Amino acid sequence: MMWRYFLIVIILGGSLNLYAQGVEGPGKKKKKAESNQSQSQPSSLEPYYPSKNYEPDKKKRDTRSERKITYDARDKFYDRMEQLAKQERKHEKEMAKPQNSDPMYFGHKRPPKKRPPEKMKFCKVCGIRH
Repeated sequence: MMWRYFLIVIILGGSLNLYAQGVEGPGKKKKKAESNQSQSQPSSLEPYYPSKNYEPDKKKRDTRSERKITYDARDKFYDRMEQLAKQERKHEKEMAKPQNSDPMYFGHKRPPKKRPPEKMKFCKVCGIRH
């Protein structure tokens, strides 16, 4: 007796499942409406590629009266030359300081002490005894 009920339940369940898949419900109609809209709008499955005419663009004619003369390149050049001259003047000023121009400094920040010959020490900076 139990087997009969079990078989009836399985058969009814399977038939209901087949019926539910075959009948179009309210969800199916919406999907069809969306698929109609997707044809008019691009998607990742069906992207929109506009048609292009591969023709050269028509360019406007340049006449001498329409062209404007610009001196930007020349002005930039003069600006660079002024900046370079300013750097050179600054460098000359730096080299005129006693640390660089006076031979007493030997590359030191301050001139080394003058010691008597018997007390002279070897300098690690310039390699001279003083």
